[in-house]
Amino acid sequence: MEISILGGGIGGLSTAIALKQVGFDVTVYERFSRPTEIGAGIVCWPNASFVLEQLGVLDKISKVSGSLNYMNRFTNTGEPIGSLDINELNRLMNYPSYSIIRKDLMNILIQRTIELNINIHYQHDVIELMNNNFNTSVQFSNGKSIQPDIIIGADGRMKSLTRKYVNGSNAPIYQGFINWVGVFEQETADFSELSVSDYWGAGERFGIVPVSNTKAYWAGGVACEKISEINPNKYKSELNSLFSDWPDIITKIINETPLSRINKIYVHDHDPIDLWHKNNVVLLGDAAHSPLPTSGQGACQALEDAWHLAKCLKDNINDLSKAFTLFTQLRKSKTSGITMGGRQLASSIFNPDVEFCKHRNLASKNTNYQNAVVGMAKGWSSGLPIST
Repeated sequence: MEISILGGGIGGLSTAIALKQVGFDVTVYERFSRPTEIGAGIVCWPNASFVLEQLGVLDKISKVSGSLNYMNRFTNTGEPIGSLDINELNRLMNYPSYSIIRKDLMNILIQRTIELNINIHYQHDVIELMNNNFNTSVQFSNGKSIQPDIIIGADGRMKSLTRKYVNGSNAPIYQGFINWVGVFEQETADFSELSVSDYWGAGERFGIVPVSNTKAYWAGGVACEKISEINPNKYKSELNSLFSDWPDIITKIINETPLSRINKIYVHDHDPIDLWHKNNVVLLGDAAHSPLPTSGQGACQALEDAWHLAKCLKDNINDLSKAFTLFTQLRKSKTSGITMGGRQLASSIFNPDVEFCKHRNLASKNTNYQNAVVGMAKGWSSGLPIST
């Protein structure tokens, strides 16, 4: 059986690895000429670490990652407004949480595909999917076409043609805020404790995730109604105009991050959909569900997709419709909840009303974070054999 994966990001590569490990022949087609590095870093929460262990890469990831301890919330003046114990979350879920630079994670996944003799074809930009009885054919812009037995759509949130093929529409929804993301690194230690720092203003946010004592990835966000042109030469002046009077570490990070390591993203997601498959095409990752970064679970859920889909196909190889239907049933509710939860948190963080934000911060300060950790562990463990 020939399986083709459209998209060579975290979802596509992890799915290729999972499928190869259970005996399938799989090929990956990526639109860009090399691995993409959009996004600065991610937290592999315990549910992701479980999958990464199944893929045979968790040990390598642990060597280039930060082992996180707490998630600390602050106001834009540096006042503490809550702290979540990541070590307790890890204990409840039986796996560690790791912060990692996206490029490093991609390199480890690519190395694993090489070990498994999985072919990745770059510069294969999909221009059309066409019905051909039950089997669907894929046409690329370079003139090549394929007609595999199974097509897995892992082609992202912004212009997924597999989502359009399955769902009839693939228009992402702008959620009214911008993220500048970057990677900060220097020789002296600025991060003695590897804990997330999340600063909240009125319609503004700055988050810092250490990966080591000297390295962190970060995101500065602001509410913004309209999408404008992106000019990298203005990134630092834009950031400084927003965050110059915030705590000193933020100003330092902005000014000492090389411009080449900063991206600006007008943040989009998708409404949850009920149908994830059509004929021999099935969606996963951002093509199926694309939560906002405020969910903390985008890459983690793509990894879960990989594990579940490989299992569904292995157990139902003679009935693709059954395999795809089961996969959708296993994943739809959890991913929809995460998508809507990410929107809810974003609407609170990026609310520009000062009075609202005072009440929000007070509510954060009064939150029972022990209960919050238990709730996170329960929700993120669902569908996986990991929690106590």
